[in-house]
Amino acid sequence: MKISGLLTRQQEDLPGLAGVARVERRSGDLPRRVRTGDIAVIDHADLDRRSAEALLSAGVTGVVNAAPSISGRYPNLGPEVLIAAGITLIDGVGPEVLHQVKDGGKIRLHEGGIFVGDKEIARGVEQDADSIADQLIEAKAGMSTQLEAFSANTIEFLRTERTLILDGVGVPELSGSLEGRQVLVVAPGYEHTDDLRNLKRYIREYRPVLVGVEGGAESLRKAGYQPDVIVGDPETMGTDTLKCGAELVIPAHLDGHAPGLERIQDLGVGAVTFPASGNPEDLALLLADAHKADLVVTVGFQATLSEFLDRGRSGSIPSTFLTRLRLGSKVIDGRAVATLQRSRTPMSAVVLLVLAVLLVVGVALVISGLGSALLDMIVEASGGAGTYFKGLLP
Repeated sequence: MKISGLLTRQQEDLPGLAGVARVERRSGDLPRRVRTGDIAVIDHADLDRRSAEALLSAGVTGVVNAAPSISGRYPNLGPEVLIAAGITLIDGVGPEVLHQVKDGGKIRLHEGGIFVGDKEIARGVEQDADSIADQLIEAKAGMSTQLEAFSANTIEFLRTERTLILDGVGVPELSGSLEGRQVLVVAPGYEHTDDLRNLKRYIREYRPVLVGVEGGAESLRKAGYQPDVIVGDPETMGTDTLKCGAELVIPAHLDGHAPGLERIQDLGVGAVTFPASGNPEDLALLLADAHKADLVVTVGFQATLSEFLDRGRSGSIPSTFLTRLRLGSKVIDGRAVATLQRSRTPMSAVVLLVLAVLLVVGVALVISGLGSALLDMIVEASGGAGTYFKGLLP
């Protein structure tokens, strides 16, 4: 017991960052197991911003990536998020590290090396702000290749999903009506919680139908709202959210298989499936459009080409592109709505302004001594007006 304690103190005295290792090939599967101060060991090429933010929220202090966090295919944003938050990032360590590091064991990161005690078991490249910036500049050249792939994927997507995009064939029915109503669709995108908070006034005034896409449904509930519809894989959401009373729509493959359906059945919750090759965000938009919503406000959706590519889902861009064309002017970004709401002068402010003006005028009249004379004039005028109207009566 004393020897073990001595070794622990010796490890803590060694240079670098020490912590408990959490090993998982995909970073998206880690947050539920990670605790504050842990070091994530992943195998995630082109680390995207959403995964990086999930790791930050989980409280990691270091990330060891078996793959390159920036491969050069396109300028992904995850590594920049980690470095800006002061997280140690060691890249390109190699897939062997997933077996060399024991999940739950203690490791130490120092100058690109991964150590157990004082023994180096793997080595990669420790990134910093300058190295990430240089790699992002080089990666921009890869976007032309992605755009070429986009053209080919668009043709293929139209071939398989033209009836869905053009005629809404395959969109499931809902028990609640969306016709003629405004719909707010919340997805777990960048800064979506802040954007949702800024729409508090809009939600209060217009009472839109609330649609949560996977983690967006969790965010709606945390903000104090009850989702009306939830779209997404049930495995990405907590039990309380799945049983909150919202209508559940589960994306399914074109062959009808719906990942996560077994969990829903085990919970005894009703759900409908939506067979399509689009991503859950696009399916939520198509759902609102097919059920004749008047306006669709989006929160947490990708807005730029870089953000689409950053998700590592360049193949889904045709789905998003054609879905947006389908909805046209019916869809609007939540940030624009929040900006318009802020620019409106609230009625309460107008009332306060009028009362303030009347108060100033009243004080001025009292001080000047004109108040009593003005009051006599008003009484005299009202008396004359009363006599006039009385004379009109039979």
